[in-house]
Amino acid sequence: MSRIFLSAPDVRHLEREYVMDAIDSNWVAPAGPHLDAFEKDLAEASGRAHAVAVASGTAALHLALLQAGVGPGDEVLCSSLTFIGSASPILYCGATPVFIDSEPDTWNMDPDLLRSELERRAASSTLPKAAVVVDLYGMCAQYATIMATLAEFNIALIEDAAEALGARCPSGVGGSFGESAILSFNGNKIITSSGGGALVTDDPAIAERARYLATQARQPAVHYEHTEIGYNYRLSNICAALGLAQLHTLGDRVKRRREIHGRYRAVLADFDGVALTEAPPGWEANYWLTCATFTEANSRGESPQERRDNLISALGAEDIESRPVWKPMHMQPVFSECSVVENGVGERLFETGLCLPTGSGMTDDDIDRIEESMRAHLEQTA
Repeated sequence: MSRIFLSAPDVRHLEREYVMDAIDSNWVAPAGPHLDAFEKDLAEASGRAHAVAVASGTAALHLALLQAGVGPGDEVLCSSLTFIGSASPILYCGATPVFIDSEPDTWNMDPDLLRSELERRAASSTLPKAAVVVDLYGMCAQYATIMATLAEFNIALIEDAAEALGARCPSGVGGSFGESAILSFNGNKIITSSGGGALVTDDPAIAERARYLATQARQPAVHYEHTEIGYNYRLSNICAALGLAQLHTLGDRVKRRREIHGRYRAVLADFDGVALTEAPPGWEANYWLTCATFTEANSRGESPQERRDNLISALGAEDIESRPVWKPMHMQPVFSECSVVENGVGERLFETGLCLPTGSGMTDDDIDRIEESMRAHLEQTA
């Protein structure tokens, strides 16, 4: 039996056609028609006017922070329960992250904690420069409340939609919030360009400036002229060809992940003290990864964390990958000196939460195998 990964790349025939077209036409350099088409379609998919495709979601976030004016000495509010790529670009700018804990419904930034922190900082004239709000595991944040709060305090919003392409909430689609948002096309994402990301925005000045900085800040001269430092962040045309083909089947990929989520729901409904995350009313998650939490001890006296860890081990023995949810950034040693506004939700989710395989390329036989392994273990340890 082959190993089942959390979210393996799902490459189909169309991708081969597009990549070979880029090769055959010799458009393999950092610009070309596939890159232009990819950016156009990305903007449309995220409800934006402009998209700038770059080497990674982390690079896109770095550019977005620079566009928000973030620099040395500034502070930036950031979701704590996330991947480190949401926070490290803040340090690239010489700024300091201040982490905000999660709310239990979407697992994203808690709007109440956000408001209380901004009220406290307004009273002491120490407001942050910007806020990076993450859409975790394909679930958009509570943007109606968050955007109103940030606007009240005149704080720039950057949406980290790295995991949320194809998702939706009552306020809009993933990638459509803030003065700019970022997407990721890493190999495990909803779509992949083998690596890559994008900054999306409605502001043409932000897009133009991001594209300029991403191409080494080269001035429009016959020779190579530079008046400031830029970055080698641009996505290549050949990678864009792969991403473009994947984007054309985004709907099918999201549909498949939702189907897989439903299969897991049916299995776990038979067991006490374990449940899947579910989208709140009005939300349409893309379920980039299906996540479950253990909430009760079992009859053998195993704690929720022990139950989670034992299931990870049992699946691993069957060559099925599963993992704990993200370790909150405020718990990471590298950010030990940073401030955090916490309520315990992120820490609890890290201790008891589980990510299950949800790749759109999984076959029905793969899902059957996972279900059988899960059921056998949970029945044995009920």
